[in-house]
Amino acid sequence: MGFGGISIWSLLLILAIVILLFGTKKLRNVGGDLGGAIKNFKKSVKDEEAAQDKAEPENQIIEGKVTEEKDKV
Repeated sequence: MGFGGISIWSLLLILAIVILLFGTKKLRNVGGDLGGAIKNFKKSVKDEEAAQDKAEPENQIIEGKVTEEKDKV
């Protein structure tokens, strides 16, 4: 038994039919597009996390900074 109850030979036959229908060039382009989409998604998630990390220090009060400003007044 293979994937989901389908034998390995059935999967190979399906793969061969897909290659015949679409051709290797089209499948390569689809793979490249899918890889690019995943890469862009990961980059946007990373950029969003960096933006959140950058925004957090503005909301925090640093005790040493407050006492310095208090002494100046």
